[in-house]
This record gives sequence, structure tokens and C-alpha cells, in this order.
Amino acid sequence: MHTIDLSKYSIRTDLIIENSNSKEYKTTKEKINNILVEETISKDNNKYYTTISFDDVTDKDNFQKVEHVFTTKLKPYISKLSLNEEDNILIVGLGNEKSTPDSLGPKTIKQILVTKYLYDLGEVEPGYHKTSAIAPSVTSITGIETSRAIKALIDTTNTKLLIVVDSLAASSLSRLNKTIQITNTGIHPGSGVGNNRKELSEKTLGIPVIAIGVPTVVDATTIVFDTFNYLKKQISFKLNNQDNPKLKMIPEEKQDYKDSEITLDDDEKKDLLGEVGTLTDEELKTLIGEVLSPINYNLMVTPTEIDFIIEKLGILIGNGINKNLHKKLNTTNN
Repeated sequence: MHTIDLSKYSIRTDLIIENSNSKEYKTTKEKINNILVEETISKDNNKYYTTISFDDVTDKDNFQKVEHVFTTKLKPYISKLSLNEEDNILIVGLGNEKSTPDSLGPKTIKQILVTKYLYDLGEVEPGYHKTSAIAPSVTSITGIETSRAIKALIDTTNTKLLIVVDSLAASSLSRLNKTIQITNTGIHPGSGVGNNRKELSEKTLGIPVIAIGVPTVVDATTIVFDTFNYLKKQISFKLNNQDNPKLKMIPEEKQDYKDSEITLDDDEKKDLLGEVGTLTDEELKTLIGEVLSPINYNLMVTPTEIDFIIEKLGILIGNGINKNLHKKLNTTNN
């Protein structure tokens, strides 16, 4: 087989837990109400990420659990900045509202309680922070570089903190619409879909930036790669449970093998998938990319129920931001 350039066909992801160098970062894990929370911190303690993983937000009870965890984990990012209620915080929803997978930012902005205009009138009681919000759309629609528009708003409103919400890309189907990432490192608008714009960070804007994102798309390479792995998991599951009497009572289409280990040896993988079955994960990802990319079939894909999920996620993130910024709204015990 010819030499493969891994970087050329790397799977797109904006998630630190899918892209972090273990030598540069340390990750700790905890579970809160069966929701996995991973805290990733750089060795110099200057960069930190919180990754919240969950199963579903369309269920009412689970929605409330995820919202509580998100609200709780967002709190230290804001509280450590020691802002006064009169210090303006700008919340920006990045993305294109007309493209559902990219509309998380604008959907969130609709939930934000804005108070700056009330502060300007001098009519705000204690317990409500000074906030402003905007969904600036995308450069292809406005013709204006998003970072320049935001910098102008920061300067004219004397903003002390920027909170940015955006849709991300993942390199795993299991994380699609089921992960929230919070970070103090800022964000590169459009990076997940290969359309990098100027970064929004403390370095470029001069004020602290908290970025919140959810992976709403994966590329076709990810889907094909995950399918290969799920095939191997299913075969392993069947081989390991062929004498399990309890499993025989469950219809095959109901047997959940998603979290099973792949126990096939190299010969079994080769018998199942030929030479492709013997490739490492990186080699397989690269091979799939080499097949799909030249013919422009490495498409970005999102689930069919994305409309409903984006609405729910926008409400959840908006509620979490509001509860952290306005003490009068926060009735959760965080």
C-alpha cells in the first residue's frame, strides 16, 4: 500500500476530547445523574474545557438534568472573572439561522434575557446583569467579517465578557447533538465545516471569551468509519453471546451491541472485511477520506430530527446562560 498523508484527510472535529494531545492536556471525569462530565485542562492551566455528554434532550426529565449540569459547569467560567452587574456581557449566536444544523447560535440568542437597554434607562433592580445579545449571521450573507462586527460591538458597548454560542462538528456519530463543550479558549467560526474565519478569542478581541458549542454535523468519512466499527462490534457481540440463553429471547433488531468491545483477532477481521479489516483506525479513516474527498462526496451530514433537537438545545443553553447572569432567575441549587 502507498504511503498515506494522514493530515490531508483528517476527520473534522471541534471537540477537544476528540483532538487533544495527552502530553499537553490532562482530563478528569465525573458522572452527575448519569451525565458524563470531562474537565480538560492544559498543563499551563491557561486553557480549559468542559465536555458534557448525554443521551437525549428531547425527554423532559433528561432535559432538566442536562440543563442543571450545564448551568452548574458554566458558573465557574463566569464567576472567576469577578464582574460587576453593571459590566456589559455580550452574548453572540454564530451561524446561519436558515441552515438548521448551523442555527444553534441564533436559536440560543432568542432565549437570552437582554437588559442593557434597561440599564441605559436606569430601570434595573439588583439581581439582573447588564447583557446585550446579537446573532450576526454569516459572512456569505452579510459581506462583513464576523470578527470585525463583533469587535466593533465590543468597543462601542464597553463589553467586559463575550459569550459565543456556535454549532460544531464531531468525529463520532455518538456525540452528534449529545455533547456540549464549554471553553475559555474562544472559537474559530466555521472551522468544523472547513470554512475557517478569524478566531474570536481574548487574544484577538482583548476581553475574556467563553465559547459554548454542540456538534450538530459529522462528515461522511465519520459515518463510513463508524459503520465499519459497528459491524465489527456486532459480529463480536454475536460470537461472544451465541450461547447466552437470555439473548435468544430478545429479537435481533432489539439487541444493543453499541458499547460492546471488538474482540475479533486479525484473521477474523480479514475474513470479515478482507485487507481493509486489518487496517488501523487512522489508516481506515484516511482510506475512506481518499475515496470520498476527490469526488466531493465527503458531505457534512445531520440527523433528520435536527429541527426539534436544535430548538431544545437553544432553549437549554439560553436558560443556562440566563441563570448564570441573572441571580433573580436562578432557582437551581448550583
